[in-house]
Amino acid sequence: MDAKMKERIMEALENVIDPELGIDIVNLGLVYDIDMNDEGVVTVTMTLTSMGCPLGGIITQEVKAALSEIPEVQDAEVNIVWNPPWTKDRMSRMAKIALGIQ
Repeated sequence: MDAKMKERIMEALENVIDPELGIDIVNLGLVYDIDMNDEGVVTVTMTLTSMGCPLGGIITQEVKAALSEIPEVQDAEVNIVWNPPWTKDRMSRMAKIALGIQ
């Protein structure tokens, strides 16, 4: 996957908003890795803000829907991981400002 495709995928993922926090999953630092194979299947390795997050299924569906907008993407898989655990340090400066976190 070239840098331009990776950028397009990350831009699409910025449209996936965490319903609890109202910030996208990219700026929250929830996306750990993305990969795309030769068949156009994108694998998004990500986490959630908490292990018991009841919205994981919704976020997974929204990730797949956002990536389906990219013509080169044939399918998407979401791999939810808990290691390394998410912390507020992974958030972008914009997300911290929006949430009032120092």
